[in-house]
Amino acid sequence: MESNMENSRNNRITAEEIALQYKYMEQIKELNQEYILKYGRQKLAFLQSFGCQMNENDSEKLSGMLEIMGYTQTGKLDDCDLVIFNTCCVRENAELKVYGHLGSLKALKNRKPDMIIAVCGCMMQQKDVVEHIKGKYRQVDLIFGTHNLHKFPELLNRALETDALVADVESSEGSIAEGVPIRRGQGVKAWLTIMYGCNNFCSYCIVPYVRGRERSRQIADIVNEARLLGHQGFREITLLGQNVNSYGLDLKDGSSFADLLRSLEDVEGIDRIRFMTSHPKDLSEDLILAMRDCKKVCEHLHLPVQAGSNTILQEMNRKYTREYYFGLADKIRSQIPDISLTTDIIVGYPGESDEDFKQTLDLIEKVRFDYVYTFLYSKRTGTPAAKKEDQVSEQVKKERFNALLALQNRIGKELNEPLAGKIVEVLAEGPSKNSITTLAGRTRTNKIVNFKGSPELAGRLVKVRITNAGTWSLEGSLE
Repeated sequence: MESNMENSRNNRITAEEIALQYKYMEQIKELNQEYILKYGRQKLAFLQSFGCQMNENDSEKLSGMLEIMGYTQTGKLDDCDLVIFNTCCVRENAELKVYGHLGSLKALKNRKPDMIIAVCGCMMQQKDVVEHIKGKYRQVDLIFGTHNLHKFPELLNRALETDALVADVESSEGSIAEGVPIRRGQGVKAWLTIMYGCNNFCSYCIVPYVRGRERSRQIADIVNEARLLGHQGFREITLLGQNVNSYGLDLKDGSSFADLLRSLEDVEGIDRIRFMTSHPKDLSEDLILAMRDCKKVCEHLHLPVQAGSNTILQEMNRKYTREYYFGLADKIRSQIPDISLTTDIIVGYPGESDEDFKQTLDLIEKVRFDYVYTFLYSKRTGTPAAKKEDQVSEQVKKERFNALLALQNRIGKELNEPLAGKIVEVLAEGPSKNSITTLAGRTRTNKIVNFKGSPELAGRLVKVRITNAGTWSLEGSLE
């Protein structure tokens, strides 16, 4: 027991350090209150997040700290006193967008020299990126990474006190910071991070290098946060981690992801539990049984396969074969027959031949996913795949992408069509993007349903009869 408690302590930022950050928040709040008295307006902050759901959850923490410090968030760059870009480096497009935004801020910074420009997130964990920003984007005032996000108040305080660039990026992963304020937007669904980092080192992926090794939060801390979310009115939570299936392995106390799901089953106010992302090699039978037995865990599993060729899977360092994946899909469906399976596919990985791609199409045809998230391979500096000479041309990538999309569109529609006429449970989320008189929600299997209804239904579980089944979404009417 003592070793487990010691491991827990070593895995967490000390309460004293978190308390220090609250002192900096109060200090900046006092400065902002003085600003209001002097100029008659509040200081405004612009925060933009790029990338995955974990980045969005990190931005919610930044929002929580901003709120305590007395900043009001705005969507207008021209009006703001503080700009924060929370960056992603998984794909090249996200990086290019950040550089474009930083370049466009140069003129605004010249007009408003007191404005603070901060850049944080995964991009900042790459040394060459930090040096590039230092050299080319002199208008940037503050740089910090993923491992010291909790120190944002302290770093912002330093940036406010000096005209020099403040750059503080920890090269290795730190401990988990509990007690950081978090401000989520209004809605019925919430992200809940359960672990950080990844140990898998897939050959195309930069995540282990910028997010660090796996660190799991304690089950008690996660359950307490889920209870708070239920109390705040959220009805659905999505548990986040780079590989949720390996949750708890670093805690050395026997905790597993299946144990966590069972612990969350009795949290009041929460009706639905989802999670992402799962690695096929770590999906245990105990987890499948927990998904089957826990009534709040939704019948949807996102299980990225990435490729259907054993040759490419081996090159990707995925540590499973197509045959293993077929067996896993069969095992899941034998226990949870109505489950919807979704996946990720990378098209045009270096060395992918026509035959390799045919194997991917064959896997999609045989597994029959409800949805496939398809990505063109993007070279990430620092990963083994980026060094490969047999890169696939952009034209071939696009042709394969279109072929895969056409196949999945057919399968998706075929899987949706039998739902026509059936009554399904939908969590109403709010107005549909298509019409202000239409609501949108999702089934337990994560299918989007549009239906006529009052806005007051948002946050409620309703019964909807499906009247039309399309490729991407369903239409229905309230029962």
